[in-house]
Amino acid sequence: MAEDSFQLVVIGSGPGGYVAAIRAAQCGLKTAIIEEDKIGGVCLNVGCIPSKSLIYASGLVDKIRHADTMGLTVGDVSVDGKKLQEWKSAIVNRLTTGVGFLLSKNGVTTIHGHAEFASPNSLEVTDAEGAKRTVRFEKCIVATGARAATLPFLPIGGNVMTYREALDIDRVPKSFTVIGGGVIGLELGTVFQRLGAHLTVIELTDSLLPGVDPECVKVVERSIQKAGGKIHKQTGATGIETKKDGTLIVKAKDGKGKELAIESEIVLVAIGFKPNSDRVNAAKAGLAIDKTGHFTVNASRQTNVPHIYAIGDVAGLPWLAHKASKEGIVAAEHAAGEKSIYDVRAMPAAVFTYPEVGTVGLQEHEAAAQGRKVKVGKFPFTALGRALSVGASEGFVKMIADPETDELLGLAAVGYQASDLVAEAALAIEMGATTEDVALTVHAHPTWPESLMEAAEAVHKKAIHILNT
Repeated sequence: MAEDSFQLVVIGSGPGGYVAAIRAAQCGLKTAIIEEDKIGGVCLNVGCIPSKSLIYASGLVDKIRHADTMGLTVGDVSVDGKKLQEWKSAIVNRLTTGVGFLLSKNGVTTIHGHAEFASPNSLEVTDAEGAKRTVRFEKCIVATGARAATLPFLPIGGNVMTYREALDIDRVPKSFTVIGGGVIGLELGTVFQRLGAHLTVIELTDSLLPGVDPECVKVVERSIQKAGGKIHKQTGATGIETKKDGTLIVKAKDGKGKELAIESEIVLVAIGFKPNSDRVNAAKAGLAIDKTGHFTVNASRQTNVPHIYAIGDVAGLPWLAHKASKEGIVAAEHAAGEKSIYDVRAMPAAVFTYPEVGTVGLQEHEAAAQGRKVKVGKFPFTALGRALSVGASEGFVKMIADPETDELLGLAAVGYQASDLVAEAALAIEMGATTEDVALTVHAHPTWPESLMEAAEAVHKKAIHILNT
């Protein structure tokens, strides 16, 4: 059996793993990264990047179809699904090739295969042909991500899919049903809705996008319904049947006990994710896993075995690519002997539905749940020149501030390009800025960030372009 030895080994090459490996190499460690599938992990190959490519394309289709509102007469728009998939795949390939190039040029050794702990200081790696090799390490970072959760009464196969299969659909189905109204379900659901499919959403709780600002969610719900979509909240799927012609029938029951039978060409099962902590033989290394399936970690992302770190989806919520990247940098630097800790006051998040949602910091509904008083300033895009000029006036920006200190605590935004607005708010929160600081900052005109300035002014009832109530 072949054997290798490294100062640091990273398991998984997603946005946490490859970032950790590059930073470790930059810090002078002899580093290897082990990947059982494709470099870039879920995010670059079957997650963030391909989904956002399809989201952009579907948004463009929708804009063209409604261009007549601007006086632009356009013929019927058709979608070549195979060509769309080729375009998407080319983007993925370019990014993953770039990551592989950066790993190589930074001196990181890439090993392909499935890794499991053989001891606290060694891994057994099995490649696609079944050949095994031992990889020894002084320190290790586990970045194995998560996989789609499934249920036995919703078996995956054929036209019943997880997000992985749905991203490869090369046609526009007549109907598309999403079981689970969370981020992944709604992002992909609204993609196919804008491409021309009839969308149905089944959500077990009383709200789509659980945990997201309720006012923002209402805007997303209205948009889906305005486009002809159907939303069933407080409804649980109970099974799926297939008719002789291949049509799927989703069986469900609503909160009042009413039985539903929903016909659909495609069914996306998007009920959540499961951490891949169970795929590395953690017990062999003595690693502790909590009841949610995550490795327990400290501020430097060390597990209960100090020379082994865990980052990203296997290290706890929120499951965000940029969180994994930040944790990867922290873990790599700490493994190299630096005093690096995960010290983040405000973790931004974005939901690329139509319209988008962007949040960062403390949300208004979270403050209310804590019994905490806040000041709120809200500015609608109907009063924003840039939004009106591009035909995207749906939505708003909301700022949440401490009523005594005026410190900016959080922001929620919904609408076109809302995800781009959270960066400035995240920086302001990290710096301890007040909403007055944001209001005093001159913002270029006409731009989307002007809405932040006006929302900050609205906190103090000094907004210029809306009535202050």
